[in-house]
Amino acid sequence: MAKRKLTRRQAWRVEKIQAERAKRAERRDNRLDDKLEGGDLGPEQAGLIISHFGRSVDVEALEGEEAGNIHRCHMRTNLGQLVTGDRVVWRASNDGGVVVATQPRSSELQRPNNQGELKPVAANIDFIVIVFAVEPRAHANLIDRYLVAAEACGIEPVLLLNKYDLLDTEAGAYMPPLLEQYEKLGYRVLKASTTAEHGLDELKTLLNNRISVFVGQSGVGKSSLINKLLPGIDLRVGELSEQSRKGRHTTTTARLFHFPDGGDLIDSPGIREFALWHIDAEQVLDGFPELRELRGMCKFRDCKHEQEPGCAFKRALEEGEISEPRFNSYRQILASLDDGQLRDS
Repeated sequence: MAKRKLTRRQAWRVEKIQAERAKRAERRDNRLDDKLEGGDLGPEQAGLIISHFGRSVDVEALEGEEAGNIHRCHMRTNLGQLVTGDRVVWRASNDGGVVVATQPRSSELQRPNNQGELKPVAANIDFIVIVFAVEPRAHANLIDRYLVAAEACGIEPVLLLNKYDLLDTEAGAYMPPLLEQYEKLGYRVLKASTTAEHGLDELKTLLNNRISVFVGQSGVGKSSLINKLLPGIDLRVGELSEQSRKGRHTTTTARLFHFPDGGDLIDSPGIREFALWHIDAEQVLDGFPELRELRGMCKFRDCKHEQEPGCAFKRALEEGEISEPRFNSYRQILASLDDGQLRDS
């Protein structure tokens, strides 16, 4: 796994900050231990993390008289990193509550931070809904990164083109070939428009009784979609920058919402870059199903799929069995593993 390299001074600062955080966490845990031993907390009960705020989480009670109520709870350090979607055991207190245990996760979406440390984003997910739009311009390589991440996490991806009403405009002329490419590969591709009220019923049907997370760069309309899917939520919607045509971040933390007919939806902060520093070359290949089928078919075991004779990838490319844009995207992601960082193309 390629990590971002730090200078000696940067490494010292990181170590110092981590030590200070550890001391603060120890003081918090001591206070929580006092509460636990002092009998100041209610009985243990099941809960669901709705949102995460530093060392605190919003927990929805799942049983008893408190069922459906949300409490701001503290977390013990030894529980590890809790995220939206986690199922936990908690105890109520006068100022909210304390999470005392966690339940095993069926799945989790992870991404590395700027220090190369792998961090969970959301847990217990059935679908990763990759939202993109005509504007801001959809970059296939960014979509491919999400697909690679979904494959690595073992979570089914769903591609959702939002702002479908712009498809027939001059700005949307590039989109049909891109959609066709993913549809041919067997990915589930949906089209929606909050302006034209198009495709929303199909999207609701898919998401019912499932736990889904919306991901995608800022400005693609995730919050607008959620406002349509869940009337009354009223998430703040951002405008596109007039100069860059890129979105402005409006969601600052992942939050879980319930569908009236069953199922949950997690809205995540807009991501313009999705780093894959935690992914190795084999996992990247797994994220490209049309290339994955060619594994082990090259003449040389250490083939780089560049100019080597007997390369199955180059042969498939020349014969039109795989697309050049997808192959280039695959190579770009591979190259980024050595660089330790990714940039939107």
